[in-house]
Amino acid sequence: MRCDCAKQSRIIGVLLLASLLAACSAVKLAYNNLPELSYWWLDGYLDFDGAQTPRMRDELAQLLDWHRRNELPKVTRLLQKAEALATDDITPAQVCEVGDEIRARLLAVAERAEAAGAELALSLSDAQLQQLERKYAKVNADYRKDWLARSDARQQDKRYDQFLERNEDFYGTLDRPQRELLRQQVAQSAFSAQRVDAERRNRQQEALALLRGFRVSQTPPVEVRAALHAYVLRIADPPPGPWRTYQQAMLQEGCRNVATLHNGTSAAQRERAVRRLQAYQTDVRELASAQ
Repeated sequence: MRCDCAKQSRIIGVLLLASLLAACSAVKLAYNNLPELSYWWLDGYLDFDGAQTPRMRDELAQLLDWHRRNELPKVTRLLQKAEALATDDITPAQVCEVGDEIRARLLAVAERAEAAGAELALSLSDAQLQQLERKYAKVNADYRKDWLARSDARQQDKRYDQFLERNEDFYGTLDRPQRELLRQQVAQSAFSAQRVDAERRNRQQEALALLRGFRVSQTPPVEVRAALHAYVLRIADPPPGPWRTYQQAMLQEGCRNVATLHNGTSAAQRERAVRRLQAYQTDVRELASAQ
């Protein structure tokens, strides 16, 4: 569910992806302090009370410990796989395969957090649900300002800048043809800020309805956990319909774009990518070995 187990998993997911994209001491520091960072993030959505606070801190610490022991070795293997691919041309299918493995790791975290999420869901008060609704409204307002209020051209500029920064962090400075390719990919993208906004709002309303239903009906914990599990799966693998079609199209587009850009990189850029992936592996191993 969006406000508890999915939020917890997304926090770890962000840092997991960061370990794939940026090797630096700040990432390691953030990972090792994840329970505290996660707590304050979640508190901004739910405003924990005195009884919930120690339980949430303990659950988040246990989640990080599990992730360190069970998931970081899998991240290392995934990075090794990416390193092996980085020296040669790649296909969109290979990119999608790596992407599927990343999503599987994020889903594993969400599933691990379900029991704690169910317990938290049953403890939420009406005031906390109102706080969650207010927070959602703020998130939506921020998204409107950042994306919906922009013209199509300004949205493309924003996405181009994001992709350029990400790719240059990995490959080094892109030359003019590579930048033109990236600009063309953004211009031809099926991305729709309106679709993303509408789907996020639907998920928010579904989350609020679930939480309020749990509170009114005093749903048994086992049923709450099952409902949260189904909710997470609907996010990870949407049922047939317009959103699933859009999501699949965006995934395929992303795989094609990554492969095309990579296949146009120089030997020096690929060497840099390999070094970056090796550095990421060192970071993740150090994180995994820390107790």
